[in-house]
Amino acid sequence: MPEQTKIIVAGASGRMGRMLVQAVQENDNCQLVGATERAGSDWVGRDLGECLGGKSMGIPVVDDLLDIVSNCHVLLDFTTPKATIANAELTAQARVAHVIGTTGLEDADLKYLSAAARHAPVIRAGNFSLGVNLLTVLTQKVAAALDADFDIEIVEMHHRHKVDAPSGTALMLAEAAADGRGATLADIRDPAREGITGERTRGHIGFSAMRGGDVVGEHEVVFAGFGERISLKHIASDRMLFARGAVKAALWGHHQKPGEYSMLDVLGL
Repeated sequence: MPEQTKIIVAGASGRMGRMLVQAVQENDNCQLVGATERAGSDWVGRDLGECLGGKSMGIPVVDDLLDIVSNCHVLLDFTTPKATIANAELTAQARVAHVIGTTGLEDADLKYLSAAARHAPVIRAGNFSLGVNLLTVLTQKVAAALDADFDIEIVEMHHRHKVDAPSGTALMLAEAAADGRGATLADIRDPAREGITGERTRGHIGFSAMRGGDVVGEHEVVFAGFGERISLKHIASDRMLFARGAVKAALWGHHQKPGEYSMLDVLGL
């Protein structure tokens, strides 16, 4: 039997952290070997299984990744930018693959992750869904086929508790559209609109972010031309699809050389 991929879940008490734990346990090719939480969490020092309301798993929750990182092949990290950057330093030192679903990362954070990727595989995605990554490829192709007379708008909606906007997935789609246009997103990105904004700039990419209820995630890329409109849309109804996608990325990343990768690499797209 092939060696199981040993995985640690960062931020195990969070909504995604709990689902990552479940997804790892469901996959026979994986072994959950550790879990972390922020310092001061009432989970720290307790057994992970008991924290989740079940039987003991023999996995104590720790608040310092350094204590356990050498025991794994992959770290699954859907936490905060500050925590992810701190974790990246340790995974790079330990030559452990780092699968990152954290959103809200800024340019300075991404440069730090690029430096870490010189020492270990870093797989980062705004979304780990197969459908969303297919949508990304389609967005790039449609943007390349249409000229700037077609305005591009990224429309997204998430649950009321999401703290960042636009979503990481919306930015990923916008980057694909910009790439299709042969441009850099930073140069043609329009922020959220309010008040007297003036006319839309030809060739720019706009964003609309909605928040409410318990929406898992909806993303639509609209190409609005004169007399016609093209719309590409993805709706997620089960958050577990992201967790299972992250585990797929972990299994793939375990065997890769140091470098920066995306879910498109994992899926061969």
